[in-house]
Amino acid sequence: MPTAVRALLGALPGLAAVAALFLCANGVERAADADADAVPAAADRYAAPRPDIVPRSVWLGDAARAQPAPRYDDKVVAVFVHHTDTPNGYDCADVPAILRGVYQGQTGARDWDDIGYNFVVDRCGTVYEGRAGGIDRPVTGAHTQGFNHRTTGIAALGTYTAGVPVPDELTDAIAAVAAWKLGETGTDPRAQVALVSSNGLSRFAAGATATLPAVAGHDDGYATSCPGAALSARLGDIRDAAARLQGRV
Repeated sequence: MPTAVRALLGALPGLAAVAALFLCANGVERAADADADAVPAAADRYAAPRPDIVPRSVWLGDAARAQPAPRYDDKVVAVFVHHTDTPNGYDCADVPAILRGVYQGQTGARDWDDIGYNFVVDRCGTVYEGRAGGIDRPVTGAHTQGFNHRTTGIAALGTYTAGVPVPDELTDAIAAVAAWKLGETGTDPRAQVALVSSNGLSRFAAGATATLPAVAGHDDGYATSCPGAALSARLGDIRDAAARLQGRV
C-alpha cells in the first residue's frame, strides 16, 4: 500500500479507517480484474472456428453396435494424424459406406468398442465425426498406442504412402480440425507438447514423458508407417495452416 494511503488511514478514526481500507482494497481488486479482462486467455485469443462436421448418425445409422459409455479427458493438447490404409480412388459420395466398412472392421475383426479415430477426413475435404461421445468434447480415442489421452485422432481416408498425391482439400480440412481442437486450449499447432505414455508398446516406456509435435504423425508415438510418407511430408503445411486459422503470425 502506498505511504500516503497508510498515513491517511492512520489519521482517521477506527470505523472510518476500516471503511477507507475496504474501499481501497475493493478498488485494487477491481483494477486487477480490469487488467485480467484486458488480456484474454490464450484459449480465447487463439480460438479457431469449428469446421462443418458430418455427424456419425449420418454415415453409421443403424449399423452402430452396442458399446460402453465414452471416456473423456480434461483437455486436448495434441492431435495425431493417420491414414485409414484403404483405397484412394473413391467417389466422395460413397464415403459413408466406406466409413461403415472401417467401423465394422475395427469393431468386428479387431473387437474394438468403437471406431478408433475421433475424426475422419476425405479427399474432398469433408470432415466426419468418428468416435462417439460428442464432437465438442475431449473424447478419449483409440488411435495411437500410449497416447490416446489428451489427444485427438484425425484420419485421412485413403493410403498416402510415398509418391501418392495428397489433395490440398484433405490437408486443409485436417488443419481446420487441428486448429479448432487445439485452439480450445490455446495450443500452437507448431509447438512441441509434453505427453505421458500410458503404454510401453508405444515408442516410449509407460509413464515416460515424451515431447512430441502438437500436430504429430501416428509414427511419432508408435512404430508404424502410418500416416504414410506422402502425408507425413505435408504435416508442416498442416501445422502452418492451422496456426493461421488460429490467427497466429
